[in-house]
Amino acid sequence: MSIRVAVVDDQALVRGGFSMVLGHHPDIEVVAEAGTGLEAIEVARTHRPDVILMDIRMPEMDGLEATSRILQEADWPVRVLILTTFDPDEYVYRALRAGASGFVLKDIRPEELPVAVRTVARGGALLAPSITRRLIGQFARRLAVDTTLSQRLARLTDREREVVTAVARGSSNAEISAGLFIGATTVKSHVSSILTKLGLRDRAQVVVFAYESGLVEAGEHEIGC
Repeated sequence: MSIRVAVVDDQALVRGGFSMVLGHHPDIEVVAEAGTGLEAIEVARTHRPDVILMDIRMPEMDGLEATSRILQEADWPVRVLILTTFDPDEYVYRALRAGASGFVLKDIRPEELPVAVRTVARGGALLAPSITRRLIGQFARRLAVDTTLSQRLARLTDREREVVTAVARGSSNAEISAGLFIGATTVKSHVSSILTKLGLRDRAQVVVFAYESGLVEAGEHEIGC
């Protein structure tokens, strides 16, 4: 079954370019395009895509609000991948908080775009470690610890807390496996349990949760390289 994708950007040339690149892959089908946040909501309702490539800065309604509304309303497992032409800023952080599964720069290499779509379609998060470090470092420092989120930490075992911390550092499953001396299958099991216990969508939300709950502090560890 092919991955159904909607491309949302206010520039027709950008939309067309992304659609053309994705259209060359037999396992990906671009089912719709949209030029505003409002159009994105209608496209999502009508076509029920698996993945939405979402620009942030658009007329009528920005991608942040559109992402929030789509994910709140969706009764199917849609994933949102944020598109941006600039280094991550507060809007991207807020989009991740709203449930977006990650972000890519618009100058992404053509061969990397379908990989990104497949990653989020599988339920993964696309957070480039070097960009994530700057994102967290710039904005997480401003956040007061959310006591409600802190209380949810009690749902986790000690090992699960270690896994959450590792995910927040930007570690892959293989790196977590090596660092904690546990099998890769066990890591996947822990991540699945964490998502269920905390009511989170994917690893992107785990990263945000780790900082906002106070489990990890900005600057405490390097993320990526």
